[in-house]
Amino acid sequence: MLKLVGKLPQALQLWLNGRDPEEVECVVPDMVGIGRGKAMPGRKFLSQQRMFLPTSIFFQTITGGYAEVNIPNAWAESDLIFEPDLNTARAVPWTSDVTMQVICDVLKQDGTPSELAPRNVLKRVLKLYADEGWQPMVAPEMEFYLTKPNIDPDVPVVPPVGRTGRQGVGRQAYSISGVDEYSAVVDDIYDFAEAQGLEIDTVMQEGGAGQLEINLNHGNPVDLADQVFMFKRTIREAALRHDCYATFMAKPMEAEPGSAMHIHQSITDVKTGKNLFNDDNDEATDKFYGFLAGQQTYLNSVVCMLAPYVNSYRRLVPGAAAPINLEWGIDNRSTGLRVPISKPSARRVECRVVGMDSNPYLAIAACLACGYLGMKEGLKPREPVRSDAGELPHELPHDVLEALGLFEEAPKIHEILGPEFCQLYMAIKRAEHDEFLSVISPWEREHLMLNV
Repeated sequence: MLKLVGKLPQALQLWLNGRDPEEVECVVPDMVGIGRGKAMPGRKFLSQQRMFLPTSIFFQTITGGYAEVNIPNAWAESDLIFEPDLNTARAVPWTSDVTMQVICDVLKQDGTPSELAPRNVLKRVLKLYADEGWQPMVAPEMEFYLTKPNIDPDVPVVPPVGRTGRQGVGRQAYSISGVDEYSAVVDDIYDFAEAQGLEIDTVMQEGGAGQLEINLNHGNPVDLADQVFMFKRTIREAALRHDCYATFMAKPMEAEPGSAMHIHQSITDVKTGKNLFNDDNDEATDKFYGFLAGQQTYLNSVVCMLAPYVNSYRRLVPGAAAPINLEWGIDNRSTGLRVPISKPSARRVECRVVGMDSNPYLAIAACLACGYLGMKEGLKPREPVRSDAGELPHELPHDVLEALGLFEEAPKIHEILGPEFCQLYMAIKRAEHDEFLSVISPWEREHLMLNV
C-alpha cells in the first residue's frame, strides 16, 4: 500500500499515520448530490484496474424511483467507468475501521467524460472559462438545521434539545451562546473536518431554531463543490453521534427561515492572477457588470437547479428572509444578487437565491454559466437597489414546474451545460413532481375533508 499512500493528499497521510486503509469508499455524486458507489477492502482498491457503475444511477429521483428518459438504449443499463480522483481522497473519521473515501470521475467506455455526471457538468462550464483564460473562484456558505430525530414523516420537524436541556429557539442570529448550545456537535464537525483536511472559515448561529451556518474559504469551484458534498455527510454523521439529525432541506420548519447556500463568485485572469472584476484604479470592470447582468438575465432559467424541489419554493417567498427577485445591490442582503463590502481586489458577486438542498456541482455550474453568458455578450445590469428589494415585484419562479418551463426554453443554457444532461434533469424533476402529487398532505385532510 505504500506506493498508493504516497500519492494521497497530505491531510490523509497525516491521519493514516503509517496505517493502511482497511476500507476504501469510491463515491460518485449523483443528480441529487447523494454519494453512490462501492466500498471495498484497501488491498482490493489497490489492485482494481477498472470499476463500473450502471448509467441508471443518474436516472434516479430523490425518492429512489427512476425517470422515464428519452436517451438511446437507456434501459440497457450499460456500464460507465468510474475512476478515482486521488486528489479528493479523505479520511472517514467517524467509522471504527481505518477508512478513506475518494470521489470518482465518471467516464464513458470510450474514455470521454459522461455528460450525465454533475461533476462533469461543472467541469464542462469551467472549460469554457479556461478557453478564455479565466479561472472562476467561489466560496459557498452552508446553512443547515440540527433537529430532534424525526422518524415519522407525518410529524413536524422540531429543534433539538441543547446542552442547557432546553429546546432551541429562533431569532438568535450570530449568538455565540447559540453555537455553544450545540457545542458537542460543532466540536465533532471541527474534528472530522480537520481529519479530512476540510477548511472551515467561520461557524455561526443563523436565525432559525437550531440553525447553523458554516462558511468555506474561496477556491476552485470543483474543489469547493467536493467540499460541500463531503461536508454534508460529515455534518450528518456528527449530528447522529449526539442523537439529532442535520437537515439541508430548504424549509424544514414552517415558522423558521429557510436554509440557503449563498455562493460568492469572482473571476481571475489565469496569466496574472488578478481579479477580472477590478481594474488598476480599483473600479468595477465591464467584466464585473457583464457577469452580474448575465445572472440577472439568465438565472431564472436555471432556478430549477438552485431550488430543485417542491419544498425549495417555500423558502423563496416574501417576508421569509430570502430573495424574491434578481435585483442587485452593494451590501444589500434583501437582493438576490449582493455585492459584499470588501477590498476592491476581492470584488465579488454573491448569489443568494441558491438553496442548501441543491446539488453543489449543479448549482455552481448553473450560476457560472449565467455569468459567463453575460461577460461574453457584454450585457449591462439594471441599476442597483438601495432599498428593501423584498418590496419590489416577485421575479423568481413560484414553483418547480414554472422553473422547469423556463429551463426548457433556454437553449443557450442547454448548450453550456450539455443537451443530454438538461434533457435528463428535466425528466427527473418532472417525475419527482408527479410523485409529490400522489401524496395527500395534512393540510388537505385538515381543510378539505369535512368542508368541501
